[in-house]
Amino acid sequence: MTLTTAPAPATTSTGAPLSLVALPQGELLTVNEKDIPLVRDALGTGVHVKPLRLDIENGEWVVLATFAPGATVPLHYHTGVAEVYTLSGCWHYLEYPEQLQTAGSYLYEPGSSVHTFITPADNTEDTVIFVRVIGANINFDNDGNFHSILDAALIAHLTTNLAAEQNLGPLNYIGGGAAGYTAKEA
Repeated sequence: MTLTTAPAPATTSTGAPLSLVALPQGELLTVNEKDIPLVRDALGTGVHVKPLRLDIENGEWVVLATFAPGATVPLHYHTGVAEVYTLSGCWHYLEYPEQLQTAGSYLYEPGSSVHTFITPADNTEDTVIFVRVIGANINFDNDGNFHSILDAALIAHLTTNLAAEQNLGPLNYIGGGAAGYTAKEA
């Protein structure tokens, strides 16, 4: 998407000038997760995703992720900050089994943190988390060998292709650059 507006002097609702320049915004950039289909097995078996914002240019991604009981994310290194808010279910890091994350838990992860995400196999419900990541997850296998890189670009690629395979239609999430939508609502 190409930026079609330029920064301009900002004003109050009455037209009084503010002492700053701002990017005019014609509409709020908002999506409702209920309008975004769940892309099943997007990030591995039992790891389903609804992309909310994928900013490839700035390396930021925001997703609503649903994990089936027993689903995992491999050992990974964060190149930047990650924030996780647990909406339902429970999970923990393999490295911190005593620190169970349950509904209402907020977790801040500094850049350079390393861990393995686990949802217990005996969970009685899916675990749903809101995730905001700046940068990428560098994933490793159990032997410490490089496996893959998970970032906004790969999530956009995977969810777009899987949405087509799963007959979900185009996904409408907030993109990067000019921060527009990826698919305009009908």
